[in-house]
Amino acid sequence: MSELPFAATTPVSVSRLGLKARDAESLAAYYRAVVGLQELSRADGAITLGAANRPLLVLEPDSSAKPDDPRSAGLFHTAFLLPSRADLGRWISHAAANRIGIEGASDHLVSEALYLTDPEGNGIEIYADRRPQDWKWNGDKIAMATERLNLPAVVGTVPAGDAGWQGAPENTVVGHVHLRVGRPEDAEAWWHDQFGFDTVAKYGSQAVFLSSGHYHHHIGANAWQSAGAGHRDPSRSGLAWVEMRSDNVKAETSREDPWGTVIRTVPGKA
Repeated sequence: MSELPFAATTPVSVSRLGLKARDAESLAAYYRAVVGLQELSRADGAITLGAANRPLLVLEPDSSAKPDDPRSAGLFHTAFLLPSRADLGRWISHAAANRIGIEGASDHLVSEALYLTDPEGNGIEIYADRRPQDWKWNGDKIAMATERLNLPAVVGTVPAGDAGWQGAPENTVVGHVHLRVGRPEDAEAWWHDQFGFDTVAKYGSQAVFLSSGHYHHHIGANAWQSAGAGHRDPSRSGLAWVEMRSDNVKAETSREDPWGTVIRTVPGKA
């Protein structure tokens, strides 16, 4: 059995997130077929999906919702972290065999990742981390880049005769969430104040990456499309809430970031 990824073992980590879905049934089918999540439960119309009984994504139906606006604050992507490089290789083969549309494939030095978008415009990252001991730090800042991913090398880590992709494996987690914001400096200050996160990378006034426990990032916040965006329109589909798990709280809490994105916190170990 694989180990729980480092991202989920830090003092604070991402637990799961909710999406407001215009067609929850179709969106659930997509996440089952493409990402390999399993349906775990249904309650009041909401569909909870996850991996090996770990809830990762909740789809909340709202057929009257307006489509998400990529120029507004909201979700840039949900990043599903697979336990191993071989798991990522299996997923790549699955994507190729099923002609799943991939929009990007990158080597970030700390991780290897592929990018796609669900039918309602929500960004998705599927990735595997390199070993934390191989990450390069310059003081308190992590070395990350966007280089071409060596797809054959990743696929080549899958053993000969392997059964292949069987859906998201045990210990798949939401490794990080990347948000669209109006001003990354405000996001940085908010996550510092509310969660004690460290800034581990910053790209001028365009993007900031923050984490707990020396991870490469649990939260990304960029203004690449959303510079100057104000409070979110609650009538639109897309990100409903993000749930963080924390060693440092004893009760569930809920608050809003500067753009009205609901950030929940739940106590407990990963």
